[in-house]
Amino acid sequence: MFSFFFSAKLFAQENNAFISGRIFDENQHPLSNIFVHIKENAQGIYSNDSGYFKLSVPAEMPVKIEFSAANYNSLEKIFFIEKNQTQTVTIFITEKNTTLADVTVSSEKQRQQTGLIEISPDKAILNPSPVNGIEGLIKTLVGSNNELTSQYSVRGGNYDENLVYVNGFEIYRPFLVSSGQQEGLSFINPMLTQNVQFYTGGFQAKYGDKMSSALDVTYIHPTENHGQAYVSLLEQGLSFEGLSKNKKFTYVVGVRNRDNSNVTKSQPTQGSYIPSSADAQALLTYSFSKKFSMELLGNYSKTKFTFYPQSEQLMASVFSPLYVADYGANIDFTGSEKDKYTTNFAGLTFIHKPNNKFTLKYLFGYFRDNERQNTDITGSYIFGNRDANGNIDTDPDNLLGEGSTQNFARNNLKIDLWSAQHLGSYNGGKNFIQWGAKAERQTVSSLMNQWTYSDSAGYSLPHTGTQVLMSNVLQNNEHLDITRFSGFAQDNILFNDSSAYTLQVGARFNYNNLNKEFLVSPRVGFSFKPKNWQKDVVFKASAGIYDQPPFYREMIAFDGSVNTQLKAQKSWQAVVGVDYNLKVFDRPARWTTEAYYKNMWDVDPYDINNVNIQYYANNDAKAYAYGIETRLFAQLVKDADSWLSLGIMRTKENISGLNYTDYLNAEGETITASSQDKVVADSATRSVGWVRRPTDRLVTFGMFFQDYLPQNKNFKVYLNTLFGTNMPYNIPGSTRYRNALEIPSYLRVDIGFSALLLDAARKQRSHSPFLGVKNIWASLEVFNLINHDNTISYTLLKSFDNETYALPNRLTPRLLNFKIVANW
Repeated sequence: MFSFFFSAKLFAQENNAFISGRIFDENQHPLSNIFVHIKENAQGIYSNDSGYFKLSVPAEMPVKIEFSAANYNSLEKIFFIEKNQTQTVTIFITEKNTTLADVTVSSEKQRQQTGLIEISPDKAILNPSPVNGIEGLIKTLVGSNNELTSQYSVRGGNYDENLVYVNGFEIYRPFLVSSGQQEGLSFINPMLTQNVQFYTGGFQAKYGDKMSSALDVTYIHPTENHGQAYVSLLEQGLSFEGLSKNKKFTYVVGVRNRDNSNVTKSQPTQGSYIPSSADAQALLTYSFSKKFSMELLGNYSKTKFTFYPQSEQLMASVFSPLYVADYGANIDFTGSEKDKYTTNFAGLTFIHKPNNKFTLKYLFGYFRDNERQNTDITGSYIFGNRDANGNIDTDPDNLLGEGSTQNFARNNLKIDLWSAQHLGSYNGGKNFIQWGAKAERQTVSSLMNQWTYSDSAGYSLPHTGTQVLMSNVLQNNEHLDITRFSGFAQDNILFNDSSAYTLQVGARFNYNNLNKEFLVSPRVGFSFKPKNWQKDVVFKASAGIYDQPPFYREMIAFDGSVNTQLKAQKSWQAVVGVDYNLKVFDRPARWTTEAYYKNMWDVDPYDINNVNIQYYANNDAKAYAYGIETRLFAQLVKDADSWLSLGIMRTKENISGLNYTDYLNAEGETITASSQDKVVADSATRSVGWVRRPTDRLVTFGMFFQDYLPQNKNFKVYLNTLFGTNMPYNIPGSTRYRNALEIPSYLRVDIGFSALLLDAARKQRSHSPFLGVKNIWASLEVFNLINHDNTISYTLLKSFDNETYALPNRLTPRLLNFKIVANW
């Protein structure tokens, strides 16, 4: 009898199979205490703190498995597994009252926070954009005026006002890059990205000391062995992820290479462009136990930009405020530009979870930036009016001006940054308390020497008659050691179980030993969801102080001197918004609208030329920004997420002491350049007053749209559209007409057509060379589909009559790109 029961038990074991994997919510956060069981059986198991589970099931027969928890919608799946085999799966379940697990309809946590947008990283690879990555998607939400850079402007702020985090570490970029052509890869690798949270404003105290936005990226924690590769005419990438047999060790590794030659060779300046950029990243994790784990994040990035210009032809009908003409210029170049940017980063994180309520993290990071710029380019130009065929009239008697300009730079910058940080959280049910403290040591070594020599019709500009002078001279030899301390504490309070009321209260502090300024930044947020409404609506608001202590670049004045006593830029900000889940074409959709106001003081004014931000290095301005943003996330086509974004904004500044002199005739009238009476009888000093900031753009519109063939979803189209009204541009040295020039409206349409070449769901023969490949996609992308001429900056030239002419520098014309993406 004993042998009979033993044999029966052994037989049952031999006919068992297993299902294992991890369970996530719609934001790809692991879920614990999810009950996993066979549908007809009350016995089962619960997922652990990392969302992992492993369930024994009968083999070689259909089995219905249910995944359930109190606050989540139950999910049922049917499996058929061969004897003694284990099937690994990844399960996503949604919170109750949540319809979709993608960007269309979000979780309640997302809806409760002002400014928060969650982005699906899987769309970044197939998004038709010259900036291949997360930033390309962000630009459809906040706008852009330059497709050659990953930089973006949020609610009137410049790129230096944006925070970027990867797995809890703040990320920095090279500081000396002056044009989008020189930029390489951004730090964020979309192949390694699992979760993206982007705050356009009103973010919580746990995020650092900047005034505009916060981008919080989490890299993948693998649940299975996986790989991805893509190849295009602009960029190539390869990534691997996997885990050990005991699931204690996981790894995700990615390498990328980018060559912008196909883009740069289409630029108005003809010559030999040799741009290249490559990086390697890895995230390694090890779980010592359920309570202790460790992460190691590393990155190495290297960018080179070599340029031998030959010639350029510029055409314009836009010029200085005092003169109108239809003209152009021919420029011949000699010399070269050679730039090199290298960054290294390593971050080590120890995670301790004493129980289900506490999480403690200890982060140690090191960042190094090494930049070199070598430029010596001379351009000889002639310019004049254009004839009926658009050609420049080169008759010497008809020329408007001629001369030459030499740009010289020998810049070297090294930055080393060490940081030690503690982050903690306590989940008390109705209270979610978070805190943190950080110590940071920055070492900056800078040796900079750059200038511009301008010769107009044989005269050195600026012209004194006795001296040869340079313009735009920037020189320094600095070494700075800066220690910074910062920290925060905040509580997210849930007032009742229905999530109708939430309150976020917190504050930050910041201190550095350079200017010895101690800052405290209180912040508060509130959300309210009416319980008895038929409509699914959340009202929310936030307010707080957002300070920005200066980093090295904000301290450098136009002449290269470093103002070590520069204070932090300060602001108070308020945001109110509404979040509405609705139906569009009988499909779930989400509509959000937010209005905001920023009042800023101790502002450090700046000019923008391409992507170069040149600060005044003085806290001598005040500013404001206000606007409204509305976005619709919807499936305009079933099973294809799309979104529309519209923003209206105004931002202005008033720089203290920015005055100009008006010269008056005997009648007290202002003498203008066109006045016939040039006799000066008197003068008057006037304040420039409130003027547009360099980022001022009244209207911004963005759209990301997906579609597919009605009878075949394997053929898809992605449309990326950006529009922005004009922006101001400053003429250097022009006080009276600060930011008086305008960069015309930006309009760009990029489109991509994708086809599924191979699908793992289709039966494959055992000898197929693609055995094990999940899918292969091929895409044809058309950048700047309508071939619209967009302007990024101006080249300023002096005429024989000493008038200033502005000739626009154009961005990329229509270009083609081909891409193949494979997953296995």
